[in-house]
Amino acid sequence: MKKFAILLLVAAIGTLSCNSNDGSNPNDSKTEKTKTVPSSEPTVLAGGEPIHLTKQEFLDNIMDYESNPQEWIYKGELPGLIDFYADWCRPCKITSPILDELAAEYAGQINIYKVNVDKERELAGVFGVQSIPTFLFMPTKGNPTISSGIAQTPEQTKEMFKTQIEQILLKK
Repeated sequence: MKKFAILLLVAAIGTLSCNSNDGSNPNDSKTEKTKTVPSSEPTVLAGGEPIHLTKQEFLDNIMDYESNPQEWIYKGELPGLIDFYADWCRPCKITSPILDELAAEYAGQINIYKVNVDKERELAGVFGVQSIPTFLFMPTKGNPTISSGIAQTPEQTKEMFKTQIEQILLKK
């Protein structure tokens, strides 16, 4: 969309992504260890677990693109990483436990969020998500950065995330 074109840098860093449903049933996935935070609660979650976001929670806690479509104004107190995923996506299933580990490792430094693109189509559309997994890195100051795909191995993917977290979110 035009309103976010200036704000988002597109950097395709991975080699694996999903473009369409592989035909498996989304209800066949394992029970997720992530939590949804009601919009009235703070976005920092004890225990360092990824936080599932709905559109309303995104508007309340991350950025209200409906009220202010021309400018990125991040509402979070900590830098954040949003994983746009789907239950049927194989690379997303590889990424999920890695992000769980990183949420615990970086607890108190960053928040990791998850947006199910099948349930939150508008959010995916606002950010131009065309393949998954796609990741939105949101520093507390400045514009977000978006990337898609994962590396060839889970180990390389974890290192990729750590590098991006350190450079984009923690500015180390």
